[in-house]
Amino acid sequence: MTIQSVLLPVFVLVLLTFVLLFWMGRERFGALRRGEVKAGDVGLGQNAWPARPAQLSRSFQNQFETPLLFYVLVVLAIITKKDDFLFVVMEWLYVIARLAHAAIHTTNNRVTLRFPAFLAGVLILIAMWVVFAVRIFIH
Repeated sequence: MTIQSVLLPVFVLVLLTFVLLFWMGRERFGALRRGEVKAGDVGLGQNAWPARPAQLSRSFQNQFETPLLFYVLVVLAIITKKDDFLFVVMEWLYVIARLAHAAIHTTNNRVTLRFPAFLAGVLILIAMWVVFAVRIFIH
């Protein structure tokens, strides 16, 4: 596979992270301007943020949980040259699951919809790691 095809899903996930970061920032500044929260109330934690900025903050924070394992795996797959067509397909499935999770999290935030998207991403990521490990230790 080309390096571009392997890294494109990574760039999409990074873009999602930055979109959430700036969206969260806009909502936080808006809440401060509207007087919904005072700067001193949120200086040491997130608990005082109104619901919308808190929702976006949590979605942003989610991009540093399982995606960290995804990023590490992509780097390892590139280094070890285990980044084939199946790997890229699985990357895209993971990224699609993460996009769905973030979309649900930042809109209606229905846990009954959000959890299956999260679980799908986790199961895909586990499968990616298993396939990678098998290829490293068996091939």
